[in-house]
Amino acid sequence: MEAQDEKAQTSRPLDPKCLTSTTSAPQLLKSELPTEELMGKGQKFDTLPSYIWSDEDNDETTSNDEPKDEAPPDRPSWANKIEYLLAQVGFSVGLSTIWRFPYLCFHNGGGTFLIVYIFMLFLVGVPLLFLEMAAGQRMRQGSIGVWKVISPWIGGVGYTSFMVCCIVGLYYSVLMAWSLFYLVQSFQSPLPWAFCPLLRNSSTFDPECARTTSTTYFWYRHVLKATDEIEIGGLPVEHLSVSLFVTWLIICISIIKGPKSSGKMLYVSVLLPYFILFCLLIRSLMLEGAKFGLDSLLAAQVPALYSVEVWRRTGNQIFLSMGHGFGSFTAISSYIPRSNNCVLDAFVVALLNLTASLTAMVFVFAIMGHLATKNNDKCYLKNVETVMNLIVTGVLPPEARPPDSLYYDPSSIYSEWFKNLPEQVKSMILPHLSNCNLSEQLKEVMEGPGVAFVAFTDIISLFSGSNFWAIIIFVLLANLGLSTMIGIMQGIITPLQDIFTSLRKHTKLLTVGICVPMFLGSLIFVRPSGSYYMNLLDDYWASLPLFFIVMLENVAMAWIYGARRFLADLIIMLGRPISPIFRWLWSFLSPFVLIVLFINTLIHLSLKSITYLAWDSSISNEVIRTYPSWAKVLLVIFIVIAILPVPAYFLYTLVDVAFPVSMIHSKGTIIFKPEAKKNSLNPRSRLQVRQNQKKANKMDK
Repeated sequence: MEAQDEKAQTSRPLDPKCLTSTTSAPQLLKSELPTEELMGKGQKFDTLPSYIWSDEDNDETTSNDEPKDEAPPDRPSWANKIEYLLAQVGFSVGLSTIWRFPYLCFHNGGGTFLIVYIFMLFLVGVPLLFLEMAAGQRMRQGSIGVWKVISPWIGGVGYTSFMVCCIVGLYYSVLMAWSLFYLVQSFQSPLPWAFCPLLRNSSTFDPECARTTSTTYFWYRHVLKATDEIEIGGLPVEHLSVSLFVTWLIICISIIKGPKSSGKMLYVSVLLPYFILFCLLIRSLMLEGAKFGLDSLLAAQVPALYSVEVWRRTGNQIFLSMGHGFGSFTAISSYIPRSNNCVLDAFVVALLNLTASLTAMVFVFAIMGHLATKNNDKCYLKNVETVMNLIVTGVLPPEARPPDSLYYDPSSIYSEWFKNLPEQVKSMILPHLSNCNLSEQLKEVMEGPGVAFVAFTDIISLFSGSNFWAIIIFVLLANLGLSTMIGIMQGIITPLQDIFTSLRKHTKLLTVGICVPMFLGSLIFVRPSGSYYMNLLDDYWASLPLFFIVMLENVAMAWIYGARRFLADLIIMLGRPISPIFRWLWSFLSPFVLIVLFINTLIHLSLKSITYLAWDSSISNEVIRTYPSWAKVLLVIFIVIAILPVPAYFLYTLVDVAFPVSMIHSKGTIIFKPEAKKNSLNPRSRLQVRQNQKKANKMDK
């Protein structure tokens, strides 16, 4: 009896191949004891998964003879490697790359921000990008299936990524709808935002527009039909609803046949923006004042290196710009053969994203330098006009009169003229002049407007042939939005097809079935106050769930599944060595950075009031308002909805694994037996309790 008990308690090592297959971990590790050994007459059995009691080393590696099986026969794949890379790059390069990156660079130390960004990109961003790509490529599943394989205890991470894709897809599609609306308006001559409209039956301009710029007025009053506060509702704006419908129609057509159809669309939606960016870069460098803008960019502010806020904003930009946590990288990678070199792909995607960011940054700074120079010239001319009026009224002597050539080249002649004035005249003039400072003009330009679309319409007005450049820029923005939306939709469709495999035969029906409700949900954001809800989600909601997702992904892969084991899987899968530096980055640096960013973001949301940029029609200006208390409650609800699948699935796994165990009391033996599964492994359970009441009673006697 003792020998039999000892034999029953000895556990056989598990086959490593089963630990890295695409079957869920609970199913792989559940075992059963041979019934012929334990079953006796009148004995009752209950089930208990034996892996609860297992302490197998996380560093166990895969077998060297594991086959590199390709995709299942019914699983689609990318036509070639180029389409696959275009899908990854298209998803990672979005509108935040074009506008938010230069804006953050200017307000967070200039060149210092750039140094910090590149440092964090290659030490944190690339390893985590490689992790998501490799997981999808190895497991051949979307985000939901992958993390169930890695560890069922955090299987909810995939559902959280799915929820984030759904919510972000709702409001991100509106950005593309705005671009399409501006694109259609760009075919009018003159451009509708170039001048203020006239009042009906009058020759005077609309006073609300006259108090601001025509581009700002067009944005808030014509495009958005914005309300003054978020509390004021209204029905969806008609022209934006039409643009949104066309947007979802284009998205649906692009992905209706899976990777085969979206891959062809990506040749246009990804390559065209890079070509347009290059053309815009060349054109911007030819403008007056571009050198001043670039000098401001390269001026590094050393104290910014020690600012926690700069590092927090840099981390936010990396994850929001690259697209970690959405599950889209994982989904896109699941359609590529396992032998694909995902290490190289991660670096290629990161470098192309960085190239787009730097190109956009140089373009924006050159344009803003030109705009600041123009505004500074206007300031000079305004001062000249003031001086001329003072001379006419006799306040200033005639020798203070500026030369006529100043009107043709104010930036160079104004300073020379003022410098040559007698000191007495200077002292008389100074109280009446505005301070024309080029650096201050650049700061003012970069601080407003806060909306990228208004900024781009301002930029277009600087170019000759403005209609042509308007079409070019809004084609750029529309294509960036389309390629990102294709990636987001992959993060929604792929997990659904992995869970419900029958849907792979009905891809067209599934695509339409997702796009229709997504379009209907997006209508919320084209209401007159819809842009304020978009700001609430984009500025305050998105970063927290994404940090939470990536943090759990990192911990699950590095510490639960095992970084060493995962690297061993990849070495076998790729057939080439991988630097062990990734193991240390996954295990130590990345988790530390992610935890710090997550806590910092949580504190930032908790302690600081959340605000939005609103339009005040009474003064015709953008004003900062505080979100009402119900909007904060709404924000918390969205955060809970996104994160809830993680603890919910954890409890589900706990109930499924631990609580089915019950002790059946009988006159016979009470035995805990691992749950029996077909074709399951057969290691001995470490827990086996035997109590024979009859025998015990006899021994007592």
